[in-house]
Amino acid sequence: MKLTKIRLTKDASNRLRFLAGRTSLTPNLLCRMGFCLSLEEPKAPNPEEFAEEEREFNRYTLLGEYDALYIALLKQRLYQDGLPQEKLEDHFRAHMNRGISLLQQRVRSVADLASLVQPKVAQTKPVSVSSTRRTRTTQQ
Repeated sequence: MKLTKIRLTKDASNRLRFLAGRTSLTPNLLCRMGFCLSLEEPKAPNPEEFAEEEREFNRYTLLGEYDALYIALLKQRLYQDGLPQEKLEDHFRAHMNRGISLLQQRVRSVADLASLVQPKVAQTKPVSVSSTRRTRTTQQ
């Protein structure tokens, strides 16, 4: 894999500047959040919709010490979508660009970032402690 640099579209670059000004967060942190938002979307982005136009990031600067994690997340997403791993670079760029757009739609201030990191509660039926105890004593 030769993904060492990533170039964003002009639109994504402008959105990123706007978000950085609104939130006072660095562009690399905003890109990471946007990337995760894009991975969460049900449909894969089309890499052909995102030309390499403007702002360029070094991969390590962008992902930092979590590089392997982000690449693993993308590989898993490509697998789920039935897409070839050979197109990882194109899809990385597509998810990054789409994610910045999604982030700008959802974040108006730093306070809005909290809503993005709220844990999702699994919708499972709670198990009562008393029924668990009965099962254990019955099995012994």
